[in-house]
Amino acid sequence: MPIYEYQCESCGNIVENWQRITDPPLEECESCGGKMKKLISQSSFHLKGSGWYVTDYAGSKKSASASEQKGTKDKSAKKEKKPASSSSEKSSS
Repeated sequence: MPIYEYQCESCGNIVENWQRITDPPLEECESCGGKMKKLISQSSFHLKGSGWYVTDYAGSKKSASASEQKGTKDKSAKKEKKPASSSSEKSSS
């Protein structure tokens, strides 16, 4: 059940109330009897566990590791090519 916050327009009293979405909103302040208004506040939930927020999908972790492996293979291939080209440049000079 969500927690709703209400503030009295007369006395400024703030009340937190556990309500179902289908429940009617609070209309009268318990302390002074003034009109209550619903406040919009920050939500307080946190997604925990693997697959949330970083990848947005739980099953895409395998594809990320596969792309990392491809990246390391490409880097090693580039490293092998660089020494060969640098030695040919030295011999031609």
